[in-house]
Amino acid sequence: MAGDTEQEDRTEEPTQKRLDDAIRRGDVANSQEINTLFLLGGFTLVLLVASGWIARTLTLDLRGLLATLHQVPADAAGFAGVGQRAMLALGLALVVPAAAAIAASLAGGLLQHPFVWSTESLGAKWERVSPMAGLKRLFGPEAWFQFGKGLVKILLVGAVAGLVLWGERDRLEAFARLDPGAVLQATLALALRLMACILAAYVVISLGDALYQRFRWRSRLRMSKEELKEEMKESEGNPEVKGRLRQLRMARTRKRMMAAVPGAAVVIANPTHFAVALRYETGMNAPVCVAKGVDALALKIREVAGQHGVPVVENPPLARALHASVEIDETIPTEHYKAVAEVIGFVLRRRRR
Repeated sequence: MAGDTEQEDRTEEPTQKRLDDAIRRGDVANSQEINTLFLLGGFTLVLLVASGWIARTLTLDLRGLLATLHQVPADAAGFAGVGQRAMLALGLALVVPAAAAIAASLAGGLLQHPFVWSTESLGAKWERVSPMAGLKRLFGPEAWFQFGKGLVKILLVGAVAGLVLWGERDRLEAFARLDPGAVLQATLALALRLMACILAAYVVISLGDALYQRFRWRSRLRMSKEELKEEMKESEGNPEVKGRLRQLRMARTRKRMMAAVPGAAVVIANPTHFAVALRYETGMNAPVCVAKGVDALALKIREVAGQHGVPVVENPPLARALHASVEIDETIPTEHYKAVAEVIGFVLRRRRR
């Protein structure tokens, strides 16, 4: 009951951080039907491409075994040796199809999610040994869904196979009159057609299951409003602390700017809103912005400049443009060189006079 209530409280969609953490723990949306689809597809592909090679390899090995069968001692060791040789021949013939099927199954898993290595799922969990949790898994919604999915698979695949075989019923009767070689060819063609139809049906099943598993995975990772707030605090920091740090940074920046204004060559301003203090000395490539501000900070820059004899030149368009385009301790942009040079030249000429 407590688990159901907790799940009902989780109304918010999971954040990307929660999804990434779940993937690192090995909790991923995985559809076994996709893996089965790729497994069947790989087997069918091998049957289509390598069936002739497998048949020839197995025929040659078994032919050699049968040719020397009369030399085998009629005792337990002799029979065991024959069995081992037969199993070895069969294994060598089936190693390629088995490898292809395993590779196809792994490809199905990698298609759904990247490779994840986690030991967390191996740890002991009470719900794995709890009788109540076991009954809930046995008779819960997920168990009923799996039962319904299995029933649909049986009915759909069975119906497809039945329709294919029913359409070939006349040819199946003729198999008894064919020679062994022709029977093998006809059986291979029928098997390939049957597998192709089953694969087409299984595509529908696997896509539906993949969508359901994805939905179920995201639903399981949903968050409550409190969890969402806590995660935001952890990832972005406490808003109060961030605000205080922002205030401290602004205070330090303002103090540093006010200390640099006395060394400025000129303050370019408009009457009340903007002020930009520029430092320029002989040999510098371009003037450097040492302070800037708007409104109250702009008035403070003008006040400090007046106290230390720094010229204040009112040029509203240039003041707005510099304030928007240059940061503290940066040289002014090249498009403002001419206008700033005229201002500094005017200040220098007035200082000489």
